[in-house]
Amino acid sequence: MWERYDPMEVASIQSFRRNPQVFYNWIRPLATSLLTAHPNPGHLALAKLERQGLLKAIITQNIDNLHQQAGSQEVLELHGHLREATCINCYRVVPTQDILDAFLASGEIPHCTRCGGVMKPNVILFGEQLPIRVVNAALMHTRKADLMLVIGSSLEVAPASHLPLMVLERNGRLIVINMTPTYIDDMADLVIHADLAEVLPRIAQACSRG
Repeated sequence: MWERYDPMEVASIQSFRRNPQVFYNWIRPLATSLLTAHPNPGHLALAKLERQGLLKAIITQNIDNLHQQAGSQEVLELHGHLREATCINCYRVVPTQDILDAFLASGEIPHCTRCGGVMKPNVILFGEQLPIRVVNAALMHTRKADLMLVIGSSLEVAPASHLPLMVLERNGRLIVINMTPTYIDDMADLVIHADLAEVLPRIAQACSRG
């Protein structure tokens, strides 16, 4: 996606405050895809591992809510989500279902019904601070982890990219499942370059057999 768009022009807090229409023009087709998406076998396999007591938390940079739809309970969304929006003027928080439906139909910027300010989805834009409670919870789980799965991530965006190193520093183990190489492959205990939607169900099935 970032090969086609300049993130600082379409997805930074500075550009949003300057011209929110640019952000909304960019996110409109993406939001349509996200709102109509369904969990894939990989999402379902992670929820199964959690029910088995083998997976303690999912730390994700995704904003699509698919882990929750799949049944995962402990989901830490470092980059926020689309379930709510906040007015940048009065900071009123509202569910996004109604305003997103109206926006997708018309393309018009959603405004606060209380003060008229622009509504911003609760996703973390470039230049914004990550949600501190979520970050602290992610660090807590990372410090406790004896095994971390790194799944479908290029590990190019901090601070999420640093979490696997914290596991290794504590002599924890690391499994990387990704279509392309990452900087940490050489340090991992196991690296699988394949489709996670195919690999994760096989792992969950093997774990269920003990």
